[in-house]
Amino acid sequence: MLRNTIIMTDSYKVGNYKHLPPGINKTYLYLEARVGGEYQDVMFFGLQSILKRYFVGRVATEKKVILARELFRRHFRSDKVFNYDGWMHIVRDHKGMLPLEIKAIPEGLVVPEGNVMMTVENTCPRCYWLPVYYETILDHVWYGSTVGTISREMKKIIKKALVRSGTDTPENLAYRLLDFGYRGVSSPESSAVGGAAHLVSFLGTDNIAAIEMLQECYDSYMPGFSIPGAAEHTSITSWGEENEELAYSNMLDQFPDGTLAVVSDAWNIRNAVTNIWGEKLRDRVINRNGVLVIRPDSGDPKEVLPDILEITGDKFGYRVNEKGYKVVNDKVRLLQGDGIKRSTLSGILDPIMDKGWSADCVSFGSGGGLLQDCNRDTQRVAMKCSYEEVNKIGRDVFKRPATDPSKNSKRGRLMLACDESLIRKYGSKYATLPEGTEGYKDALVPVFRNGRLLRDCNFDDVRVNAGSGDLISIQ
Repeated sequence: MLRNTIIMTDSYKVGNYKHLPPGINKTYLYLEARVGGEYQDVMFFGLQSILKRYFVGRVATEKKVILARELFRRHFRSDKVFNYDGWMHIVRDHKGMLPLEIKAIPEGLVVPEGNVMMTVENTCPRCYWLPVYYETILDHVWYGSTVGTISREMKKIIKKALVRSGTDTPENLAYRLLDFGYRGVSSPESSAVGGAAHLVSFLGTDNIAAIEMLQECYDSYMPGFSIPGAAEHTSITSWGEENEELAYSNMLDQFPDGTLAVVSDAWNIRNAVTNIWGEKLRDRVINRNGVLVIRPDSGDPKEVLPDILEITGDKFGYRVNEKGYKVVNDKVRLLQGDGIKRSTLSGILDPIMDKGWSADCVSFGSGGGLLQDCNRDTQRVAMKCSYEEVNKIGRDVFKRPATDPSKNSKRGRLMLACDESLIRKYGSKYATLPEGTEGYKDALVPVFRNGRLLRDCNFDDVRVNAGSGDLISIQ
């Protein structure tokens, strides 16, 4: 699967070249997050990984064209649908490289919904059908952009809590939301793309697929970090309930230094914190060279976390910070890794602070809630045709559904104007205007043309574009 770019499209697009007007020689599509999504600002991310994996270089060969022709012959029960001559033209006259030009805004850039973020058009008149053909795979940029937007919004929630009750520094925020989503998504590729999008805003992850993708596609040396001493339930339950203390003690033996995270709800989290961590192993925790992170991952976190903080504060002590909130002994912290998503995060942090505890005491891990709890409609991402040329004469293309004006599409060739003067009229320094509008810089730049990647951004660039440049120096 996913080895033949020629078949990476929706079935109905295979015969699309037959649908278009006679004499057509160019089609031009744009991508936007239509107004009405969950968040008003969207972070653009993931295009470069799509281009490097599926578009760059010679992607069409005679063998692949023949294989595609046979697949579609069986699929449609007809040999008259697949554009064999069109693909063989690409193989012979374009050396198998896609005659397309793609422009896009810088990856990581955050722009208001309703603005153009990418355009694609054919560079060969005979390949007028190709931009529409590849709408399917290019539209997949919705996923990285949506997860990146969600992660950024969750970061805002945590930052707001730290401003209210704790230490509001980039260093303290960088590891507050960990990616536990490798197992919680539909495929390793989803894990890689979504996990990479999360790392635009944070440094903590257990998602190795994301690390590998960012190294391969974004020239990142090491974009995210984890800890060696992180117990899972099997680490504890394999000892048996009667040996729970020995299981915890073994973790202290195996990892005498550094951060140690131990899931402690296998049987009774309150007993584990009160009697085992808080009494029998207390001195070892206090005297250890590192922080113990206790994971109370069962029950309603709105109730369990404040309760466990009370017990932890009683057993290990606490101080009151300058904002008037209690902070548990610096040797102990909590990590909630169950039930965390954007819709629950504020509702978990608020009760903690309402009970007088600082958000400094708690970090979060999120799996499916971070990487899987979204779809293309979350931010209403869509690609539409807005311009074409017929017999080399240009004309605007648009849709205007009478039953849903929110799906009205843009017309003509477009630019994303960038200028402070736009704020007064549009409420943002970014606005979608007709291409070539004088007096404005266009944030859309060519990134791909005729099989070649024109801009190869690294992950540090992405973080800077997203306003997360401080993560570059935080390790």
